[in-house]
Amino acid sequence: MTEVEQLQSRIDNLESQLAFQEDVIDALNQRVTEHNKELSEVARRMKYLGERLRQVQDSQSSPDADPSVEPPPPHY
Repeated sequence: MTEVEQLQSRIDNLESQLAFQEDVIDALNQRVTEHNKELSEVARRMKYLGERLRQVQDSQSSPDADPSVEPPPPHY
C-alpha cells in the first residue's frame, strides 16, 4: 500500500468516526433537551404544590378555622 493510499485510508477512517460522533452528539443533545423540558415541568409542579401546601397550612392554622368544614376522617 502506498503512502497516498495509507493516508486516504486514515482519512476515510477519521471521516467515519466523525460521522458516528456527530450522530451520538445529536442524540445526546436531543435527550438533554427532553430532560430540560421535563425538569421545567417538575419545577413548575413543585412550585404549585408548595403554594397549595402553604394555603392548606394557612387555612388550618388560622384562628377562625371552622373544624366542621373539614371532611370526616377516612374511617367514617
